[in-house]
Amino acid sequence: MNTDSTILVCDDEELIRWSLAEHLRGEGYRVIEAEDGEACLGLIEQDAPDLVLTDLKMPRLNGMDMLRRLRQSDNDTPVIVITAHGAVDSALEATRLGAKAYLSKPFDLREVGLAVGKVLREHRLENEVRYLRNAQAGSYNRLIGSSLAMERLFATLRRLERIDAPTVLVVGESGTGKDLIARAIHESGPRREGPLMEVDCASLPEQLIESELFGHERGAFTDARATKRGLFEVARGGTIFLDEIGEMSPNTQAKLLRALENRRFKRVGGTTAIPLDAGVIAATNRDLGVEVAKGSFREDLFFRLNVIRIEVPPLRERREDIPALVNHFVQRFNRDFGRDIEGVSEEALARLRAYPWPGNVRELRNVIERIVILEAEDVIRADMLPAEIRYLRADARGRGGDVPFVLPEEGVNLEDVERSLIVQALDRTGGNQSASARLLGVSRYTLRYRMEKYGLLEPAD
Repeated sequence: MNTDSTILVCDDEELIRWSLAEHLRGEGYRVIEAEDGEACLGLIEQDAPDLVLTDLKMPRLNGMDMLRRLRQSDNDTPVIVITAHGAVDSALEATRLGAKAYLSKPFDLREVGLAVGKVLREHRLENEVRYLRNAQAGSYNRLIGSSLAMERLFATLRRLERIDAPTVLVVGESGTGKDLIARAIHESGPRREGPLMEVDCASLPEQLIESELFGHERGAFTDARATKRGLFEVARGGTIFLDEIGEMSPNTQAKLLRALENRRFKRVGGTTAIPLDAGVIAATNRDLGVEVAKGSFREDLFFRLNVIRIEVPPLRERREDIPALVNHFVQRFNRDFGRDIEGVSEEALARLRAYPWPGNVRELRNVIERIVILEAEDVIRADMLPAEIRYLRADARGRGGDVPFVLPEEGVNLEDVERSLIVQALDRTGGNQSASARLLGVSRYTLRYRMEKYGLLEPAD
């Protein structure tokens, strides 16, 4: 039951208002009602609801103007708007004004309940992050760290809060949190009221990414049955995040460069130049300087993107941040999975600090998540850690590295350790056996023999 949350339902149609209120009450929420925007603002001030669910078309004060006045008063109550079917422009405008989600009529009441629950959870998390940011030194937005490397990074991000930078390049290894950096730049910068549109350049084939970015006109190609606005157009007033830009094809790179240089672009098959009114943040785990030298990335685009460069340090270079990160993830997954783990033993924490973390913060998060889900103890102990972390010896400074595994007092299952290392090597190399053999210091023949021994070879077709 959700009796601790109050939902304000605002709609001038009494039947719709009643059906929404009854459904939400059935899910355990306390519900109050308003028939228009003016009444809604009054109840927000009087009752301080946890969420507002509002129609856009209403008498006296419509939902859009109500949303504007709410944001002008610095009230951060989350809002879900209800729009007419197909009214995409209105929904996007409401999103730019701060609405957290929108529902199209006719809507399924179950969909309403799911959206309300999701927005409430996200708002609570945002409040917790904001509290930690204000109360805890060494944090910024969703980023956590008090190391010198992170303090330098936070100082750069704070300077960007006052700058409407046209392009920013974020570089770092996989798993370091480049997406969180991009979100922090957007949410703390002058374009934070606009949308943040994310594009994974590695996941979209070349023939689709241009249409995704710039849109297309009807009939521009075989499947273009209707005109489509691209993300550069939809992100007007906000930010585009181009993740893994190093994977972008040379042809798309050229068109992106033109758009960035001219601050204008055309839809595929179009003739009208559309203004580019969005900040652009690009991220990559590749060394673009090397890619330029190899001829796989345009030098002029690299120079255009590299004006403001943010380098995200790998976790092994900021080991002093590991205790705070571990505590953050334990608390987060306690909430997510209804657990009550109190903390981490000193021995476990020492081993976590010693491990080199090739997968960076993402790997640490996954390790803690797995332990919180599977273990039933109150404290995370060293014997709960994966084998590759348990058996790595730390030096006097608590660092791991090119030091041998040591046999723990309780002993070890050698086959489990060997199989685990082989699986990790294959995962890290994408299944490339030659590269995996090099990581493990054995021949490819030896690796295949051991893969067969542990049932890791895929059967031949």
